[in-house]
Order: sequence, then C-alpha cells, then structure tokens
Amino acid sequence: MKKTILAMAAMAMLTACADAADNKGNVSFSGELAGLKDTLIVMTPTGGRSMTRDTVLTKDGKFQFTVNVNEPTLIYAYTPGTLRRTERVGFEAIAVPGEKAVMTGDVSKEYFFSGSKFYQEYNEADRVYSNALKPLNELVESLNKRMQAGESQETLQKEYGEKGPALQKQAINAIVDFIAKHPDSEGAAAFIPSLGDLATMKKAAASLSEKVRNGRMHAYYQNTIDQLEAREKAKAEAGKKQAAGAVAPDFTLNDINGKPLSLASFKGKYVLLDFWGTWCIWCVRGIPKMKEYYNKYKGKFEILSIDCNDTMEKWKEGVKKHELPWKNVYQPKTGNVQTTEMYAIQGFPTKILVGPDGKIVKTVVGEDPAFYTFLDETFGK
Repeated sequence: MKKTILAMAAMAMLTACADAADNKGNVSFSGELAGLKDTLIVMTPTGGRSMTRDTVLTKDGKFQFTVNVNEPTLIYAYTPGTLRRTERVGFEAIAVPGEKAVMTGDVSKEYFFSGSKFYQEYNEADRVYSNALKPLNELVESLNKRMQAGESQETLQKEYGEKGPALQKQAINAIVDFIAKHPDSEGAAAFIPSLGDLATMKKAAASLSEKVRNGRMHAYYQNTIDQLEAREKAKAEAGKKQAAGAVAPDFTLNDINGKPLSLASFKGKYVLLDFWGTWCIWCVRGIPKMKEYYNKYKGKFEILSIDCNDTMEKWKEGVKKHELPWKNVYQPKTGNVQTTEMYAIQGFPTKILVGPDGKIVKTVVGEDPAFYTFLDETFGK
C-alpha cells in the first residue's frame, strides 16, 4: 500500500483545465508516469451519477488528454484492468477550469505535478502531506508484510489501532498547518475535503484568505463540509428516533400478499423491525443467523422485515429465494409512508427491537454479532 486513503483522497482533489482562450472549461492533462500501460479510461462526472468515458492511448508511460468541466471536479483515470478489478493502476485528480496539469513519477508509488499555477501550488502542498504521511505508510507496509508472513490479523490490527491514528493525525496536522501558512494557495485549499472530520475542515477553510474562500475552490471543499454537516444532523436525529425508550412510530405497509400490516398489530409482543433489501450484501449474509434466532426464540418475539430500495418484483423474489419465514412488508420508494424517514435509517441492515409497550428496546446498525448476544440476554432467561 504505497499511499493511504487520505493521500489518495488528497490526490483526488486535483483538476486541470487548459488555458485555451476560446474554452475556459477545458482542462489539459499530460505527462509521463512509470507503470502506466497502453490504455487509460478517463471518467468525468457530468452531474448526478452520470459520467462521460473516454479512452486514452498511452505509450511508454506518456499520455495526454483533455476534459471539459464547469467547476473544479474530481476525475478518474484507470486502466481497463483496474475497472475489471484485476489490478490497481491509475490515478484520480481534480480538474480545475483554466489550468494545465503535467504529471511525472511512478503511478503506483509517487508522482508529482507541475504546469500552471494551480498545479504548482498543489504540488507544493502535496509534498508536505506526502512527507508527513511516510511514517503511516511505512507502518501499513510493515504490517502487510507481517500478515503475509503469517502473523495473526488480530495482533496486527491491534498494533495499527495503537499507532495508526496518531500518525494519521500527525499528517493531517501538517497539511492543516501548511494551509494556515499559505492562505492564498488554491492548491492547498484542494486538500480540505481529505482532512477527515468536520471540525478540522472548518478550521482549515477559515484560515484561507477571503479571496480563496470566495473563489472557485469554495464549492469544491464546501460541498464536502455541507455533506458532513447533513450527515451529523441526520445521525443526531437517528440517535433520538432510535434511542432506547423512544416510542416506535406506527406505520402500515402491504405484506407479501398485498394486505395491509401495521406495527400496531404487534402490540403486546416483542417485534424486531429488520430494515433490509435484496441488494444489501450484509443483509443477505445475515439471514441464516436471523433464521437461527427466530427458531431459537420462537414465540418470544416476532420479526417484521421491511424491504427498502427494491422493486416489488425483486422483493418478492428475495423473500421466496431466501425462504423468509417471518412477516414481510414492502416500502415503496415513493408514497405517504416512509419508514426510513420515520426511523431515520442511516444504513442497512438496521435492526430495531420494539418492546410489548411499543417503545424501542435496542437499535443495531450493520450485521453485528453483539446483537445476537443481546437477544440471548433478553430472551434466554
């Protein structure tokens, strides 16, 4: 692992734009990177989840291509093998209208930026960040080698937990300090979305000069800040709605036979609300354990699975395929009843145990073995 996720995220902030006077949205990328093969697939977001894809031929590591963007935008340049997940070769970069990027180095190890002013500034910040990340990278590389040699994963994870966070924080502090000392650097501002937590991003953004804060990079880093703020707000809301002791909102959805089924109909019993979908790998993987505990404590609690983000056909196929023996209802993507909003669901699967009094007893997000220990403690008495 030559670069940590943080380093890759920082690199992903990079964007280029050609300085052609007739089209300010063009961004030119060129350079020579060791390790590149004969083809790159360049993907440029065009809004929502759509992207344009362009095939770029490379020779002896040399490449050149142009993308067109209206604002600083994260683009992706990978080999076909990377997209097929048979290798990891390529790069992510931020394309900035009116700028030109020249890249040199090794695509799998370390590469550098030059070209127009933005990329010179970016490279300066990247050098600081990359150097600060070296102790963390060396730790990860060492742990990977020891794992390949047969050392226990549990031991290595414990060691990373003891050393990794401090080294990561050290690297973040280095780039935050650099941003504060270079308030007029747009290239440094591009690193803000890679800083990890909301408070650190806000601190770095506040240290920028007014010119940069109000300039073209503002939306690039502010979008990430806004997303994190919304996520924290949603998390706080979920904490309240899913808290033990909170009244479970009643709802009515149609069951597998098309008949309405309400949560209120379970009053006086324990009922496990299981928010899931056939598309959710962890939801499906957890079904055998759910069946085991449904049979183990049959009569002591009920299960009501609420399918989310599926078509009705996929849901019905899934219930049949996995032979779900409990009650199942379908949550349409549109409609007056939206249980995912009522319960502020943040991830799948989410399991919420509701008591006989209609109040929430326990909420668990994800497929967590501790949940089944909790069921044993609750119903195994």
